[in-house]
Amino acid sequence: MERLTFSTGTPWEKVVTYSRAVRVGPHVFVSGTTASNSDGTTVAVGDAYQQTVFILRKIEAALAEVGAKLPDVVRTRMFVTDISRWEEIGRAHGEIFAGINPASTMVEVRRLVNPEHLVEIELDAVVDDQRGN
Repeated sequence: MERLTFSTGTPWEKVVTYSRAVRVGPHVFVSGTTASNSDGTTVAVGDAYQQTVFILRKIEAALAEVGAKLPDVVRTRMFVTDISRWEEIGRAHGEIFAGINPASTMVEVRRLVNPEHLVEIELDAVVDDQRGN
């Protein structure tokens, strides 16, 4: 089975040696993604909603690189540093995934690698090639 990988070029991908997205057959796996731009700078410091939107748009672009789309997403996992901000994060998730409704988990973690990161999201997708992806 063919294996496609996509990397965004963030500094951590090279250090840890991982891909942003991997597709094997119809299955796509997206690594934990944070609100960092390509040079590693944190986007929307202190704003959980904007970080979540940025992350999900970054993931959407990674999915496209391996031939997937948001409607292919079947599961999301959100790691947050302050669960009391769940509504902000959930609102952003809901706006992006309206009508898709993937299985989803949100858990509070003690911290993420960068203290400016409030949210990290990973997900799985299954590409329906008959839909034209």
